Amino acid sequence: MLSPRDEEYIKNQLGRDLSPLEYACFENLWSEHCSYRSTKPLLRSLPTNGENVLLGPGDDAAIVKFSDDIALAIGMESHNHPSYVDPYDGAATGVGGIVRDIISMGARPVALMDPLFFGDLSGEKNRYIFEHVVAGIGDYGNCIGVPVVRGDLVFDNRYSGNPLVNVVCVGVVHPDKYLTARVKKPGSRLILYGSSTGRDGLGGASFASRDLSEDSESEDRPAVQVGDPYTEKLLIEATLELAATGKILSCRDLGAAGLAGASSEMSETFGARLYADRVHLREENMSEVEIFLAESQERMLIEVQPEDIDEITAIIGKYDLKWSDIGEVISEPKYIVSFNDEIVCDLPIDLLVGGAPEEAWSGSPRDAVKEYRRPETSLKDLCIKVLSHPDIAKKDWVSRQYDHDVQLGSVSLGGGAACLRLGDAGLFLSCGCSPGQIYLRPYEGTANAVYENAANLAVMGAEPLCIVNCLNFASPVHDEIFWEISESVRGMGDMCRRLGIPVVGGNVSLYNESDEFGTRIPPTPTIGMVGKGVVRKYRPAADGQKLVLIGRCDGGMGGSVLDGITGCGGDAPAIPDVSVLDLVRALVRDGKISSATDISHGGLLAAVVYLAGTADLKLSGDPVETLLSESYGRFLLAVEDEESLEGLDYELIGTAGGASLKILFDNEGLILGKDEIDSAINTTTKIMRY
Repeated sequence: MLSPRDEEYIKNQLGRDLSPLEYACFENLWSEHCSYRSTKPLLRSLPTNGENVLLGPGDDAAIVKFSDDIALAIGMESHNHPSYVDPYDGAATGVGGIVRDIISMGARPVALMDPLFFGDLSGEKNRYIFEHVVAGIGDYGNCIGVPVVRGDLVFDNRYSGNPLVNVVCVGVVHPDKYLTARVKKPGSRLILYGSSTGRDGLGGASFASRDLSEDSESEDRPAVQVGDPYTEKLLIEATLELAATGKILSCRDLGAAGLAGASSEMSETFGARLYADRVHLREENMSEVEIFLAESQERMLIEVQPEDIDEITAIIGKYDLKWSDIGEVISEPKYIVSFNDEIVCDLPIDLLVGGAPEEAWSGSPRDAVKEYRRPETSLKDLCIKVLSHPDIAKKDWVSRQYDHDVQLGSVSLGGGAACLRLGDAGLFLSCGCSPGQIYLRPYEGTANAVYENAANLAVMGAEPLCIVNCLNFASPVHDEIFWEISESVRGMGDMCRRLGIPVVGGNVSLYNESDEFGTRIPPTPTIGMVGKGVVRKYRPAADGQKLVLIGRCDGGMGGSVLDGITGCGGDAPAIPDVSVLDLVRALVRDGKISSATDISHGGLLAAVVYLAGTADLKLSGDPVETLLSESYGRFLLAVEDEESLEGLDYELIGTAGGASLKILFDNEGLILGKDEIDSAINTTTKIMRY
């Protein structure tokens, strides 16, 4: 519902009461999910311009130049609350929604990424949500023929009752031929096409802008959309063929707030007159509120000239999709809706779209850092526990449910970042963040999330082009939560400026709290990064190759996987020297190293296991901190000989290969057999066989 303050403000602006449809339009379009009213001032501080940015934030997706004849359409969205209430459909329609954002730009979707965050897998309900979210993403993506090439998995009890399902989609379009979502000419027609409108998804935008309660699974289920990937596949091909005619003036997909959201935001530059009784429906006796606010999936809205309607609708019909001419663009800045010859909505369009007063929350810092205490458990047990943690263990149980090879563009999925072939170059993709560290130090933790994704590209020899983000937080009404948001955005912006990476779009998802579990999610500003480089396939270290460390960073153990397991505490890692990224990138490009990985989640231990499998190492320092610290700015490299690193500051730590992982410290030794390592890193697969 509208807050009493908002309702009074609107009535004062209009000088009258609201009709039911007007009330519903404001309730959804002024929700946090649509208006970003709590975060707009913060988002304005982000660097959004760059030499390759053709279209930045504000449209369905951003457009970034990749080459002279290829541009990328990139967007990121969340479908968090729906994925708790109905995990399969919530996740599936999250994929469908972000894909439509890409095709609305006239771009063909070529890749998906899915950073996912769940409660501890020891809970049966969390396992159920995890299983069905993955199935929903896999089934929808596989059916529409768009590969999921990258993802991230974090498990933390603070996500119990409020999982996070974030999705990135990247598409390709000619740099001179992309569409936009703002109407161009009064007198043009607005054509709705795709699935018929039903009552599913009613109030989805407002539902996404409030806390989840114990009754959400039953009470809020009607707010969850149900997807049809087979119709979406037709929608993709139809929209691309429509775009190729050059006769689509503007295009927008129907997502949050349904037809009301798409048509009003699309028409903001002029105005619109719409007819609710012309919309093709799936159910009988629907009211104007249901027609305009339902979030039925697989629907698009386009602007065309009257003389082009026959040609355009013939293409739509060829794909066996329904369509309706539902109204026109008008020169008067008003949003007018008629139903059965009666005007049921007549609003100033600038008040409805973008007119929500910004929220002025106050932020109050808190200190969550605990003093570090070295765990008393044996080093071997700690290492096994870290490798067994589902954040670190193999993700095969998830990835094998996704078709990575559809479209035949995937070159490499392992290592730091996925690589797809686009023309003569490689498109590289990475995503994720470390919520445990961000909780301790939101500024440093978010800056490091940007850095770590850039590091994932660097070890593949790729240069970042841009990032998108999804700002997932609890309720901003809490002073410490708004402080987390403010500090995270500040850290993201500062690191992006240091690295010269523009922030071209994203999504804000607040009110991620659960009354049922009494939980608030930790701050989770998820990053999606794309870059460009020479097409490269990741290869792990070969037996006999030298393993060396390069780069240094002072950092704490706080927020690490080890901290999550043992509660050992410590400060979050400091922000590293960014110059080492250029150094590592150059080493990869020049062929001086065979393979590389950055040191992050799971520390040096996980880096060695996933780069080399087994090895013979000699290390110094405190064994726990040396192996399990997740401080950034360090890279593990595999080389044939040390001559390729002549003149560089590096540390030779051992040799790849052997029957076990042998690690010798000054006063302590450790041996992990290959069977022990394999058993540990396959833990998630074993858990999901419950």
